Amino acid sequence: MTLTNRQGHPISDNQNIRTVGNRGPSTLENYHFIEKISHFDRGHIPERVVHARGAGAHGYFEAYGTVGGEPVSKYTRAKLFQEKGNRTPVFVRFSSVVHGGHSPETFRDPRGFAVKFYTEDGNWDLVGNNLKIFFIRDPLKFPDMVHAFRPDPVTNLQNPERMFDFVSNSPEATHMITFVFSPWGIPANYRQMQGSGVNTYKWVNKDGEAVLVKYHWEPVKQGIKNLTQREAEAIQAKNTSHATQDLYEAIERGDYPEWELCVQILSDDEHPELDFDPLDPTKLWDHEKFPFLPVGKMVLNKNPENYFAEVEQAAFGTGVLVDGLDFSDDKLLQGRTFSYSDTQRHRVGTNYLQLPINAPKTRVATNQRDGQMAFHVDRAPGQNPHVNYEPSSLGGLQEASPAGKEHEPSYNAKLVRQKLDRTNDFGQAGDTYRKFEEHEREELISNLVDALKICSPVIREKMIEHFTKADPDYGRRVAEGLAKAGASGGHLSSRDAEQGSELADRSGKRTDGY
Repeated sequence: MTLTNRQGHPISDNQNIRTVGNRGPSTLENYHFIEKISHFDRGHIPERVVHARGAGAHGYFEAYGTVGGEPVSKYTRAKLFQEKGNRTPVFVRFSSVVHGGHSPETFRDPRGFAVKFYTEDGNWDLVGNNLKIFFIRDPLKFPDMVHAFRPDPVTNLQNPERMFDFVSNSPEATHMITFVFSPWGIPANYRQMQGSGVNTYKWVNKDGEAVLVKYHWEPVKQGIKNLTQREAEAIQAKNTSHATQDLYEAIERGDYPEWELCVQILSDDEHPELDFDPLDPTKLWDHEKFPFLPVGKMVLNKNPENYFAEVEQAAFGTGVLVDGLDFSDDKLLQGRTFSYSDTQRHRVGTNYLQLPINAPKTRVATNQRDGQMAFHVDRAPGQNPHVNYEPSSLGGLQEASPAGKEHEPSYNAKLVRQKLDRTNDFGQAGDTYRKFEEHEREELISNLVDALKICSPVIREKMIEHFTKADPDYGRRVAEGLAKAGASGGHLSSRDAEQGSELADRSGKRTDGY
C-alpha cells in the first residue's frame, strides 16, 4: 500500500518539506505540502479545523520601552515596543485545539493563546499555545497529526490508540506528550494559564540586524493553576463551559486578568554549543541560560458584545507581522504562515480582513478589489478611483519609504528534504520529567497508563521505549502501570468512554411511547 498524492504520484518522503539546507527556509514549490495542507484547511465548514472551541476578550498591551535592562530599540524597531507606557489595543482568543466547538473545556488538550495587536503600523498577530513547545517540527506532518488526534473516521469515536499510533512513530512528540498528559494538559481556566508563541521569530533593529526571539505570556497577577484528571471530570459533570464563564465573569466584576510579555533572545546563528537546534519547536530554550526578559504587560478589561461577530469571526495568522518583527527559518512557522491565512479565507471569506474584529485600526489602502462579501473599497483619500494597480503615474498608491535597513539573511545550501541535524528527541522530555514535582509525575503516569492500556502491544512497546530513553524511571513506571492495569488492545474508544456507554445501557427506566 503506497502513499500517493491526489494526482497519483507516489510520495517517498511524507516527513520533511523541502528547504534550503536542513534548517533553511522553505520554498513555494513544495507542491505536496501545499496540496496537503490546503485540503486540510478546508476539511470542515464552517467551524475552525482546529481551535474551534474558544472564548475571547478585549484589552490593551502596555510597553515598558525596555527589554530586560536595555532599550528595546537595540533589538527591534517595532514601534509598539519603543515608548514606555505606550498602549496598543488588543483582542485575545483562548481556545482548545483538537476538539469541536461545543466540546467541554475540561478535555485534555493544548490551549490556544492568540493575541491580535492593533498597532499604529497595522495588525500584529501573536498566535500560540499555553505550552511552550509542540508535537512536531515539520509542517508536512500537521494534517496527519490532527487526523490521528481526532475521532475515528468510521466510528466517530475518540480513540487514544490512534493518537499513540501516530506519536509512537513520531519520537519528536515525546516531550509534548510528557506535558499534555501531566496536569499541564488541563489548565484550570484561561486566566491562570501561560501563553507562548511556540515558534522562533526574529526581531530586527533599524540597522537590519536580527536576533532570534521566543515570546512568553506569564500570568503574574493570577498565577498558574492546572487540574488533575479527577478534578477535571468533577468540573465537567457540572459545567462544560467553565473556562469561558470564568473569564467573562472575572472581567464583568472588574477583576481584569493580566499577563507580562517576556522574550528570550538568541543570536541569529546555528548555536553549535547547544544539543538541539534553536529553530526546533519541540524544544525549550533553557530559561536559566536564556532568561525571560519583560517587554510589557497585557490587561483584558472588556468582554465581547457579540460572541459570533468578535470571538467566532476573529481570524489570526502567524504571517501577520509589523515592521521590526520577522520570520525565522523555523519550518513549522513557515508552514503555519501559509495555513492560517488560507484557512481564514476559506472559513470566513475572501474579505475577512474587512470585518471590524479583524480590521486594523490604522488606515488601509490596497489595490485588492471585489470578492465575496466586499463591503467597502480599501482606498486612500485622494487616490484616483480608476487606478487599482501599482506602479502608476495617474494618482494611484505609492510604495512606502523604508523604516530601516532591510534584514537580508544569506544562504548557501542545497535544496533538500531532511530533518534537522540535532533532533535529540528525548533529552528535554527527560529533563521535564525530572523537574516535575512527584504529584505531577504520578498524574502523568496514571493518565498515560489509562490511555495506553487499550492500545496495541506494538504501540505500547514503542511508547515505553521512548519514555525510557527520556528517563529510565519514566519508562519503568509506565511499563509497571500497564502491567498492573492488564493492558489489552482492540477497543473502539477509551476504557472510561466504554464504561460510560455500558452505564447508559444499564441506567434509566423503560417507558411506553406516546
